[in-house]
Amino acid sequence: MLDTLANAMVSITNAEMRAKKEVIIMPASKLIIEVLRVMQREGYIGELEYIDDGRQGKIRVQLLGRINKAGVIKPRYSVKVKDLINMPPWLRKFLPSREIGILIISTPQGVMSHKEALSKNTGGVLLAYVY
Repeated sequence: MLDTLANAMVSITNAEMRAKKEVIIMPASKLIIEVLRVMQREGYIGELEYIDDGRQGKIRVQLLGRINKAGVIKPRYSVKVKDLINMPPWLRKFLPSREIGILIISTPQGVMSHKEALSKNTGGVLLAYVY
């Protein structure tokens, strides 16, 4: 599942670098859709559209030109709330600065950004980063 998420993030980054207006991500999965919804809430991408092609499905993503880099975090680290507050050195390597970008986390309450996880006082497993 993480490999398809990695392919989706690479597709988005490559399309942004080439100043494309949209990108098609396939195959679609619930995890990819949830990660894209977090990116949409944070303002990194525009509209999402699921396309049912009778197989695994596709996702059409509108790009806004706001992503410099997006990728997955391997291996998937477990993080506690205090790790999100203090930002240990191993966590800093994914984002260029404290106020720039988001970490996407899978928590017991669903997939969310690290800012949302801090506000809900929950930890989880790191999935991806975007800035």
